[in-house]
Amino acid sequence: MNTAASIAPARRPGWLKTLHQWHWISSAICLLGMVLFAVTGITLNHAADIGSKPTVLRQQLQLPEALQAQLAPAAAEARQAPLPPALAAWAAAALGIEAADQEAEWSPEEIYLALPRPGGDAWLRIDRESGEAEYEVTDRGWISYLNDLHKGRHTGGAWRWFIDIFSAACLVFSLSGLLILKYHAGNRPGTWPLVGLGALVPLLLALLLMH
Repeated sequence: MNTAASIAPARRPGWLKTLHQWHWISSAICLLGMVLFAVTGITLNHAADIGSKPTVLRQQLQLPEALQAQLAPAAAEARQAPLPPALAAWAAAALGIEAADQEAEWSPEEIYLALPRPGGDAWLRIDRESGEAEYEVTDRGWISYLNDLHKGRHTGGAWRWFIDIFSAACLVFSLSGLLILKYHAGNRPGTWPLVGLGALVPLLLALLLMH
C-alpha cells in the first residue's frame, strides 16, 4: 500500500498537465465559435423583439432562343431534375447563381429552382413557353444570417462539418474542465454546490416552468 501511495502522487502531475493541455487547446479551438453561438443564442431567444426589414431584389430576363428551344414544354411532364448544363451556365453568367446539380421542379408550364441561403432566400422561375426568367433574392440582414449559422440552416456540408468538430471540441473542453474541478475540489468547497446548481437550475426550469 505504501508503494502504491508513493507512486500515485508522482503520476498525478503528469496526468494533470495533459488534462490542462487538452483543456486550453480545446478552449482555443472553441473560442470564436462559442462567442458566436452564445451571441446568436441571445438573438434567437429574442428574435421577435429584434426588428428587421427584408430587402427584396427582383430581376426579369429573357432566355436566349437556343436555350428556350431546348426547354420546350413536354406533355404531362412533372419531375425533379437538375438544370441542363447550358441553362445552369447561363444562370451563373447572367445572375451569379450556382445552380449546377441542384434539383429543380419541372412542370409542363415552368421550371422552378429554390435557392435557400443563410439569412435569406432566393428562387428562379423560368416560363418554358415564353422563355421569361424571373429571379428573386430576399436578404433578411446579418442577424438573420448569424442565426441561420447557429441552426445550420441551408449552410452546406462544410459548415455542418465545422459544427460537428466544434461540438466535439466543446465536449473535450467541458469534460476536461470537470475533471480539473474534481482535482481541485478538495481545496474549493464551493465547487460541487456550483456544479450541482448549474445542472439543477435548467432541469427545474424545464420541468416546472415549460408547458
